[in-house]
Amino acid sequence: MPYVTASPAVRRALRRERYWVLGGASTLAGVAGFVNVVLLGFFHVPVSHMSGAVSRLGIDIAGGDLADLRLVLSIVVGFLFGSLLSGAIIGGTTLIPGRRYGVVLLIEGGLLAAATVLLLSDNVVGVPLAAMACGVQNAMASSYYGLIIRTTHVTGIVTDIGVLLGHWIRHRRMPAWRLVTLSAILAGFFVGGGFGAAALGWVGMWALALPSAGCLIAGVLYFVWQHKRRQRINAIKARRRRAAGSAAC
Repeated sequence: MPYVTASPAVRRALRRERYWVLGGASTLAGVAGFVNVVLLGFFHVPVSHMSGAVSRLGIDIAGGDLADLRLVLSIVVGFLFGSLLSGAIIGGTTLIPGRRYGVVLLIEGGLLAAATVLLLSDNVVGVPLAAMACGVQNAMASSYYGLIIRTTHVTGIVTDIGVLLGHWIRHRRMPAWRLVTLSAILAGFFVGGGFGAAALGWVGMWALALPSAGCLIAGVLYFVWQHKRRQRINAIKARRRRAAGSAAC
C-alpha cells in the first residue's frame, strides 16, 4: 500500500537498502516479463499472472474444451504450488536481507531449465513448470516498508502508481522513492517482455534458457554475498568481544 507513512527508523533503513531493492525487483520483473512473453508466443496463455488464466478457465468450461481446460488448470495449480513452495522455504512476508532467497532463485532457475528442455521436446508439462517458476518468484516477498512487491504482474503496480499520483494531486506530497520503485518494476516487466519477444524470434523456445541461467547465476551470487556478509558480521562481533574483554581487565 503506497500510502503507509514511514517512521524515521524506516527512512534510515530505506536509504541503506532501496537501491538493492530497486535493482533486484526491476530485474526480477524483467525475468517474469521475458518468460511470460515467450510462453504467450507459443501457447497464448499467460504464466506470470493468473487473471487471464482463470478467465480462460471459464471460457473452456463454457465451451467444453477439456484439453485446453486441463492445460490452463495446470498453469493455475503450478503457480499456486510455486508460491506455496516459496512461502515454505522463505517463511516470511517481508523483504529482509538474510532470508533464503538464494535457494528460491536456484529453484526458479531449475524449474525454468526443466521447462526449457520439456518445451523443446513439445512436452506441454513445461508450461505449468514455467508457471510454477513464476509463482516461486512472485512469493519471494509480499511487502517492503509499505510497498506491495509483486514482480510477475503489473496490475497492482499500475494501481499503486495511480494512487500515489492521486495523492500528489490532492495533497501535493508523495514519497518519491515509492513512485520510482514501482515505475522501475513496471519498466522492468515491459523491457523484459520486449527482450523475450526478440529472443523468441531469434532462437525459439531456447530463449527460455536465458532467464533460467540468469536465476541460477543470481542464486549462486546471493550465496557468495551472504557468506561474505556473515563473515563481516562475525568479525565485528569478535572485535566487540575482544574490546569488552579488554575493558573488563
